[in-house]
Amino acid sequence: MTSSRPYLIRAIYEWVVDNGYTPYLLVDATRQDLDAPLEYAEEGRLVLNVAPRAVQGLSMGNDEISFQARFGGVPRPVAVPVASVLAIYARENGQGMLFGEADDDEEAAAAEAEGDGPDDDPPQGPGGGEKRPNLRVVK
Repeated sequence: MTSSRPYLIRAIYEWVVDNGYTPYLLVDATRQDLDAPLEYAEEGRLVLNVAPRAVQGLSMGNDEISFQARFGGVPRPVAVPVASVLAIYARENGQGMLFGEADDDEEAAAAEAEGDGPDDDPPQGPGGGEKRPNLRVVK
């Protein structure tokens, strides 16, 4: 199956906009395939306002989210791989959805099951056991 992430991002985006709030994307700014103004990133993360009044030409595909927006008064194209989206939420109340490392693990497992991934053993944590998921709260 394909990743559910792009579908969930589109659904949360529509829900936030329909309720009159401002949708924000939290993006992993350390990815090489990200085309965004990284000078606005803090601690490897970038927050992007994707409200209809803030962007032009918003396209939310299954692989990439793209649009044009002004940064410091200068229009710039932005292209965000869906896999780099860490969260989508409403600025006003913080409600939305957080995507964690577990989502990436599911995608990797699906690719490996299809024969596209490496044939490595599962990652080992301290003491030789399997690595446990690591969840973080992003505000």
